[in-house]
Amino acid sequence: MMHQITRRNFLKLSGTVASAAILMGPIGYFSLKSTAFAQVDDGTRIVPVVCNHNCGGRCQLKAYVRNGKITRLITDDSPDTEKMPQLRACLRGRSTTNRLTHPDRLKYPMKRVGKRGEGKFQRISWDEATSLIAQNLKDVLNKYGNDAVYIQYGTGDRGAVSGRFSAFRLMNLLGGYLSYYGSYSSACAAYAAPFILGSAADNNSYDTLVHSKLIILNGFNSAETIFETNSNYWLAKAKAAGAKIVVIDPRYSETAATFADQWIPLKPTTDTALFVAMAYVIIQENLQDQVFLDKYCIGFDEAHMPEGVPAGNSFKSYVLGEGDGQPKTPEWAEAITGIDALTIRQLAIDYATTKPAQLMQGLGPQRHAQGELSVRMGAVLAAMTGNIGKLGGGSGTGEGYRNNSLKIKPILPIGTNAVKTSIPVFLWTDAIVRGTEMTAADGVKNGPLKSNIKFIWNLASNTLINQHSDINKTKKILQDENLVQFIVASDHFITPSLKFADVILPSDHAFERDDLGYPWSGDQYVLLGSKAVEAPGECKRDYWWISQVAEKLGMGAKFTEGKSDVDWLKEIVADAQKNEPGFPAWEELKQTGCFKKEANLHVAYAKEISDRERYPFKTPSGKIEIFSKTLHAMNHPEIPGVPKYIAAWEGPSDPLIEKYPLQCIGPHIKRRTHSIFDETPWLEEAEGQTMWMHPDDAAGRGIGDGCKAKVFNDRGALVIPVRLTQRIRPGVVAIPQGAWYTPNAEGVCQRGCINILTSQRPTPLAHGNAQHTILVQVAKQ
Repeated sequence: MMHQITRRNFLKLSGTVASAAILMGPIGYFSLKSTAFAQVDDGTRIVPVVCNHNCGGRCQLKAYVRNGKITRLITDDSPDTEKMPQLRACLRGRSTTNRLTHPDRLKYPMKRVGKRGEGKFQRISWDEATSLIAQNLKDVLNKYGNDAVYIQYGTGDRGAVSGRFSAFRLMNLLGGYLSYYGSYSSACAAYAAPFILGSAADNNSYDTLVHSKLIILNGFNSAETIFETNSNYWLAKAKAAGAKIVVIDPRYSETAATFADQWIPLKPTTDTALFVAMAYVIIQENLQDQVFLDKYCIGFDEAHMPEGVPAGNSFKSYVLGEGDGQPKTPEWAEAITGIDALTIRQLAIDYATTKPAQLMQGLGPQRHAQGELSVRMGAVLAAMTGNIGKLGGGSGTGEGYRNNSLKIKPILPIGTNAVKTSIPVFLWTDAIVRGTEMTAADGVKNGPLKSNIKFIWNLASNTLINQHSDINKTKKILQDENLVQFIVASDHFITPSLKFADVILPSDHAFERDDLGYPWSGDQYVLLGSKAVEAPGECKRDYWWISQVAEKLGMGAKFTEGKSDVDWLKEIVADAQKNEPGFPAWEELKQTGCFKKEANLHVAYAKEISDRERYPFKTPSGKIEIFSKTLHAMNHPEIPGVPKYIAAWEGPSDPLIEKYPLQCIGPHIKRRTHSIFDETPWLEEAEGQTMWMHPDDAAGRGIGDGCKAKVFNDRGALVIPVRLTQRIRPGVVAIPQGAWYTPNAEGVCQRGCINILTSQRPTPLAHGNAQHTILVQVAKQ
């Protein structure tokens, strides 16, 4: 008899996953035998499917389908080798059937009948829905032009012919749209790294970790986020090979519990101070790789500065306090970070003397008020220790990465956007209110905007409300129908964002259609998921209804070129067959569900280090720019020529801490991918929405474990159960990001959505998301 998915079995699995015991292997990885196929009944089909939401990893799942229903999900059972590890799924992917059959699935097109945000809708036909979209889009284009149309950020569906790609294609056929750059996840890392290294997202691949002797993970929590499918696998391999692993994080995360030999619980927003003090120790102990610095870097010391820069502006001068009179000693950093000077000193010595060593930064540290500086400072430490371009080392800027060499373009051809103006992705609400007033100082590229935003496509995205900062401010902007004329949204559920749309459309799921999937980290594989079950109600693929909109705008033939979504997928696969040796034909790929290519170890900047004359860094000087003349010339107090510690607004030294004495961070947890899966009952039971709080902070407030607390600041308030734990440093509370905004009559969120507390103030250089910079007060509810 075949074993079926049950709530009980799933929760047993979640308990196993949550275990921190290293003997069980990294979280999310299990021994699954291919013998599972031996018990299959005659009436059961096994269908390869794919998770296409926005965790960044791409795991393979196979659905057991009988009588039109999924009865079981298993994961990759292909040969498991070190060169090509299995693509094993986590709890989120394994719970997908709980989402597909959820009674709250959005099943029919609807139009708004109340005020924006009230959530009052009336069922309509697909013809009426697409007619409303087409007419309003036509009106906006005629009255305001293409700059007025915005396709909202969000990657809840990252399939090859997803709604966003379809919308891009249609808008490009219509003359373009206002685009954005950056992301909510990694704006600071992507923007800042090129100033020092010449490229945005390059670090050694995860499989190089097995060659590291020391691994420092700063705000990196792969055990729960699983940004790359096999990142935990490689951390476990590195630990087994003898690497020492240090985790820097205000929380004793699952990654720390599973892998760390040492946990350093610093105060949020102070990681740059920690790194600067480490540099001081390295300099004082003469442990820097001076040969590397002299050969490949500019700006470390006064002898290697760019021409025309006044004396005293080198990084070494700053660290030694030659300009401001404050040497950046471990004692100096202890007062800022809350980490004792001896720990800082030893960490610096370990990093400088253990060869090779990898400083790998997660995305959390660069999502604070001075997020660009921690990215730049990580690269400086990597350069000072000679770890850049070395196997087992790394660039110090971000997470693991690999340049995918597969000769395949797994997305719908979208054409060229004729509108060249773009905005920082985090400032779209500004572009609604004052778009035509925004300038290069706001991060606008190729501006100015010719119109404020008047039409929004919100497809598979909860960024319209839930994932954007300062929800109360955002609500007021969207509720004003004199600002945005029309919002169209599609999703699986009526999310908090969909409540602010004018027309909402029911999307099918990746398990309910054929679709391609590919990882974000650059690993070399492509997944093809096949349709396993029928979509409920009138759920349609976004490509289908956007083609109907295109038809009503006279662009139907140009948009589809006579092809269905499956036709486009087949064309992508056929092109891959021509360009990528060994790539399978459509029918073969449908059977296997996956094409993997053995990947070589990726060492970032290896070419630049091995042959600097032939392969200079893509910076103005051709070297690693510890001092950037470009940034120095901006003459901005928060954008120094060399990375420095600059205290964060709403950080631990902000005077506002007298009123709001607790720092609040919003970690990702294993039960959600951002806000996706928040509605899933099994995952709610596996890990509820609770706030971590240190017992010392709770004691004076009369808060006990399991009590509900009110968390508030000047921007808003929420209510959330409290988990008292020693696994978070005193003075810090952690509210998992992604909970669905659920206000009561007074506007207090009852679900614990952290973005009712966050600020829309952007970071100074990237104009990025600073959602880990919050001061709050907590009171017993």
